[in-house]
Amino acid sequence: MSVIKKVKETIRRYNLLSKNDKVVVGVSGGPDSVALILILNSLRKEFNLNLYIAHLDHQLRKNSYQDKEFVELLAKKLNLPFTSAKINLLGLAKKGSIEETARQERLRFLFGVAKGVDANKIALGHNQNDQAETVLMRLIRGTGLYGLGSILPKRKIGNWVIIRPLIETPRDIIESYLKRKRIKPRIDLSNKDTIYFRNRIRNCLIPQLIKDYNPNIKEVLANVAEIAACDYDYLERVALKALDRLKSPRVSHRGNLVRGMRLNLNKLSKLHLSIQRLVLRLSIAQIKGTSRRLGFKHIKEIEDLILHRPENSVVDLPRGISILKNEKYLRIYRRKF
Repeated sequence: MSVIKKVKETIRRYNLLSKNDKVVVGVSGGPDSVALILILNSLRKEFNLNLYIAHLDHQLRKNSYQDKEFVELLAKKLNLPFTSAKINLLGLAKKGSIEETARQERLRFLFGVAKGVDANKIALGHNQNDQAETVLMRLIRGTGLYGLGSILPKRKIGNWVIIRPLIETPRDIIESYLKRKRIKPRIDLSNKDTIYFRNRIRNCLIPQLIKDYNPNIKEVLANVAEIAACDYDYLERVALKALDRLKSPRVSHRGNLVRGMRLNLNKLSKLHLSIQRLVLRLSIAQIKGTSRRLGFKHIKEIEDLILHRPENSVVDLPRGISILKNEKYLRIYRRKF
């Protein structure tokens, strides 16, 4: 099967593109993102797409400016609009993970470009190998069903929909496609540096799993992600309905975020444990905007609060969230500092 046909199947399966979409495409200059913009450009007439190329220079390498020059030249050859910016990633990541800071800064940049050109979608070049690597990373660090879903083909964040048309395409097929097109993408040598967790998974663990355990391990892990994402989607819908029934009418708001809420303790306790845990995650996410950094140990502590601790007991969670138990309600709120 040709790479174009495979990508079109992914687009159709997940409804990634519609006629007249305006799409910002994140292009680093590496193989995946270069293949992505070439493939989307080949589908431009079929979907009547408006494409915009966006490039962010993290300045992690002395010659990173050459990536920008490569992508800008590619944009000119394709006759597509081009936007770029640069950041001091090492400076921004002093207090946290370089990988996580890079992810946040890329999204911030892409959202800004999308807003500026009035685009409704953002396309990223994650492929099947990235999916497999992410599943393994999350398993090793510890995760639940949502984490196993890993990289979603389609995800709405704010006013934009992030799409990943290459998510079912293996990296070797992408590289073969570029060779046939006689295009030499930029190669980031830091991808071989095992100081980074993902690189150790990619360059050490997966090759060993292929050699000693399962030659199809990447496809198997990608299938696990698809199954988990589908199951989580259903459970999340059930949990959201349950959350609406449990909420007290007294819910305060500040901007787009919920300031605090009360959950009926008796009704919450009667839910299946799976839905109960998901209700807690969703309610906390509604208050702080995300459930990131909310680990299983935090959920277990909340369960202990519900089942065993006396009235007026409090559990303090990361990022300023607290949970208070009284006779009838579980109150979830933002702490004052």
